[in-house]
Amino acid sequence: MQIFGVDIGGTGIKGAPVDLERGDLAQERHKVLTPHPATPEGVAGCVGEVVRHFEWDGPLGVTFPGVVTGGVIRSAANMDKSWIGVDAAALIARELGGGMPVTVLNDADAAGVAEMTYGAGRGRGGTVLLLTLGTGIGSALFTDGRLVPNSELGHLELKGHDAETRASVKAKEDHDLTWERWAHRVQRYLQHVEMLFSPDLFIIGGGVSRKPEKFLPLIEGVRAEIVPAKLQNNAGIVGAAMAAKATKAATTGKK
Repeated sequence: MQIFGVDIGGTGIKGAPVDLERGDLAQERHKVLTPHPATPEGVAGCVGEVVRHFEWDGPLGVTFPGVVTGGVIRSAANMDKSWIGVDAAALIARELGGGMPVTVLNDADAAGVAEMTYGAGRGRGGTVLLLTLGTGIGSALFTDGRLVPNSELGHLELKGHDAETRASVKAKEDHDLTWERWAHRVQRYLQHVEMLFSPDLFIIGGGVSRKPEKFLPLIEGVRAEIVPAKLQNNAGIVGAAMAAKATKAATTGKK
């Protein structure tokens, strides 16, 4: 079964049909740059461009880097503030002509559900925390496989600042940090999160999960197991498609 997933990020918007039997992309993903400013209309237009690239006309799942409840955006730390209060599902559906069912959810939650189903968290109980390191830091918190949605742990305070302003990949690039110096910041962040939540497993996602050898061996003093995401930067797309499938099942009664 194939359903389309789109992952909206602070720097890029990417999507593809997803094979939900395998938990992987059915075709090579298509990516466009996130517009600046990242307004609702501009981003919706880019989502439409990605979807039309594949001539897709079925159910659609979309991630957003912020708190999402009932398809409505509640926070937008790395997007234009005009997103707050917008019914993103309705906006994107209108962009695509109104005939396509759209499900919108938090980007890290989508990546986490995909990793727990198909990837590094599969079969793991206890407390599992996925962290996506990119433009910001997204988080998905699970207890015995159940998601606690919209955790937004990238905004915990670390040395007087939002953690994502110190330990995200964007922070590494903005401050021209070596892998060693950046890994030390990530370590301090993981130690802080571990103190608060005592996870059994950290899964590190985002594009940086393609290079775990660059930084994971440098992280010390964290009790929990730390592993890279197996689905890497495609986890959000897969999780978005899973959410769209769940919505379809709930509305039609068909799995």
